[in-house]
Amino acid sequence: PTGKVIALDTSVVMNQFRAATPSLSPLAGLFFRTLTFLEHDIKPVFVFDGKPPKEKTAVVSDTFETVFGLNMPLNTKDCLHLLKLLGVPVIQAPGDAEALCAWLVREGTVDAVASEDMDTLPFGGNILIRQLNAKKDSEVAEYSLTKLLEKLQISHEEFVDLCILLGCDYCDKIPGLGPKKALTLIQKHRTIENVVLHINRETHPVPHFWKYKEARKIFLDAPQTVAPELTWAEPDEEALVRLLFKVVKEDRVRRRMEKFRKTRQSKREERENEKATGGSRQSRMQDFFRVTRKREQPVAAADPLSSKRKRPKSK
Repeated sequence: PTGKVIALDTSVVMNQFRAATPSLSPLAGLFFRTLTFLEHDIKPVFVFDGKPPKEKTAVVSDTFETVFGLNMPLNTKDCLHLLKLLGVPVIQAPGDAEALCAWLVREGTVDAVASEDMDTLPFGGNILIRQLNAKKDSEVAEYSLTKLLEKLQISHEEFVDLCILLGCDYCDKIPGLGPKKALTLIQKHRTIENVVLHINRETHPVPHFWKYKEARKIFLDAPQTVAPELTWAEPDEEALVRLLFKVVKEDRVRRRMEKFRKTRQSKREERENEKATGGSRQSRMQDFFRVTRKREQPVAAADPLSSKRKRPKSK
């Protein structure tokens, strides 16, 4: 039986490693984390950013400089090479990776998106998982977009407008407008156009040349691509040793690969024994993580509705 298939925005994952362990290579972190996912029947799919929307360019630059103190592009070639040697699928997004991750879960290609960026929800990602940090007994939070919209009593389009009001990566926000006030306004007036007619312009000034329509279009337009076929293969240990020799000692790579093989073999034997005794047990994410379902508490609303990227927390 196969486990959960999880889409990840590669740039977000790599930035988390940089923030948590700035003295170590993010490639080493990606190597160890990916093996941990795989040996627990969690199948990761890594999505790479294409050309970002022009509305996002300035935000991306500011984020790198603020969070990391530098403006340095990811070494995409090394990341791609490593992931292919690990035998996991990689996908090049036509634009924003987060948008494609959300689209993949909507299409049923993957089971969920793992991200700390709440943009997954306005992009239409049905299931979002946060705090998926590959540590045993870590508590992850699962958000259901369908349940969230039911609880808030708004449509997806209205939810997108709500997120824009609270602040997103693609345009400015209305100053001084908090989550509760913004939600009340959307529930009552349903669109940004109507909301701006019913707010105090002195206390909540609308930004000049506000590109909320452009932001709305980015969230609602599906990526122009074809759903890919996903395949997984066995890791290539010798090639991994050669690739990682500058950042991880050879004996450490080989020890980790040996542990990986033993864990996988143990799980195979466990499944075969269950099958032989007439039982069948699908691997579940709960076997590895404690899952906190955020389906009935969508407005933990102080902040989760804001789709602004936050500084990654150390894992």
